[in-house]
Amino acid sequence: MAERYVMSIDQGTNSTRCILFDHRGRLVSVAQKEHQQHFPRPGWVEHDAVEIWQNLRRVVPEALSEAGVGQEQVAAIGLANQRETTVLWDRRTGAPLCRAIVWQDTRTAPLVEELGRHPGEEFFLDRCALPPSTYFSALRIRWLFDHVKGIEQRARDGEVLFGTMESWLIWNLTGGTDSGLHITDATNASRTMLMNIRTLTWDDELLDFFGVPRSMLPEIRSSAEPYGEARSLLPGVCITAALGDQQAALFGQTCFSPGEAKCTYGTGSFLLLNTGGDLVRSRHGLLTTVAYQIGDQPPVYALEGSIAITGALVQWFRDRLGLISSAPEIETLARTVEDNGGCYIVPAFSGLFAPRWRSDARGVIVGLTSYITKGHLARAVLEATGWQTREVVDAMNADSAVSLQQLKVDGGMTADNLLMQFVADVLDVPVVRPMVAETVSLGAAYAAGLAAGYWPGLEVLRRNWHRAAQWLPAMDPERREAEYENWQRAVERSLGWVRTPRTS
Repeated sequence: MAERYVMSIDQGTNSTRCILFDHRGRLVSVAQKEHQQHFPRPGWVEHDAVEIWQNLRRVVPEALSEAGVGQEQVAAIGLANQRETTVLWDRRTGAPLCRAIVWQDTRTAPLVEELGRHPGEEFFLDRCALPPSTYFSALRIRWLFDHVKGIEQRARDGEVLFGTMESWLIWNLTGGTDSGLHITDATNASRTMLMNIRTLTWDDELLDFFGVPRSMLPEIRSSAEPYGEARSLLPGVCITAALGDQQAALFGQTCFSPGEAKCTYGTGSFLLLNTGGDLVRSRHGLLTTVAYQIGDQPPVYALEGSIAITGALVQWFRDRLGLISSAPEIETLARTVEDNGGCYIVPAFSGLFAPRWRSDARGVIVGLTSYITKGHLARAVLEATGWQTREVVDAMNADSAVSLQQLKVDGGMTADNLLMQFVADVLDVPVVRPMVAETVSLGAAYAAGLAAGYWPGLEVLRRNWHRAAQWLPAMDPERREAEYENWQRAVERSLGWVRTPRTS
């Protein structure tokens, strides 16, 4: 009998990839294609949802071909996705009404300021556990209603559908305009500011407040259950899982017990701590979110620290400044100097996310002298990721009953040994990387395989996890705290840079 595999579709901020995994959680084949980033105005970030769907149509057959696998050997499909990115499309034609507004986009900052004054943060925290921020989908829907003529009325007439990227792709995969499934899962729904965090249903008060008609929203399902069969690309293969990318990474790192944490280092970086069935309300700038829900089991929750710009800072250093020609070169350049030379870079390109949540912040470089070289700047770029991680871990330790003892890491930036050592140094805990670094894709596959019976339970998945690398802290404690103080002084200089005009 032919070997069977689980297919993972990872629709990320910069690319869409398709990966096949076997029973041992090993990567069998991968196909990936980048999509264009659109920056029509300062602070605006957009994607073409049609381009992303077309890219998926390319990478799925490529992954099958690379593995020499037929579609009959695919046991199930799981999706992971960039979470808060917002797509509105025509129910009848399937055409997006405009470009997708990406999670990094800050055009809703005036609305955030208004909501902070009235009705105030507590109104939202009590219902969806999220503070007003440019990060979340509901504000993007409201912005589109207010700024694109006719969309709101069409939505009220039942002509418009909303979704994050997994909803858009599942709808297209399962038939699109011909009875395609319009669904999301609890992890993605928990990032919209429209779902009640306790009941995992769309909240009437939040819908009324934002003026979002229920008819445009997808049905909320668990993260792992049979959703339906694909009718395009892989006809007859069942789609059995969907998770937001960071929750997928937590699942792929097998952080199934309360107190276990992971950080994914990609375009941005996201640290999640499993809190089990406890809905922990953060008092230190973290987000309470749904970690995952398996079938009809109770949901598992997490505390999350979201960092907007980490890998994107390396991309900026490469593409905008031209100081390196490829991302891996930054480590080589940073190693040409012993330290940062007193230079710090705060990458608040889209404001600061956790734990500060300051949309008025913008990037700064401080400590420049004639001594500074591009090597020092390269080291400051990498160190910015470490210090932002430290801020989130400090907040997490303050919110949690138990201090972090170990951090599991994944994502493309974990290939940078200098960075990973710096993270271990500034956190003063071991940092460990698994054999499969791209655990976003693995987590989506694990959830899909569980729902399809490909894997029998969580303990089997735990046994698949193997350590590939470990970094132990080695920094002098006095130096650690002195450098951290300098970082915090640099952050203070990034605040209050943007004065948002008040809306009437």
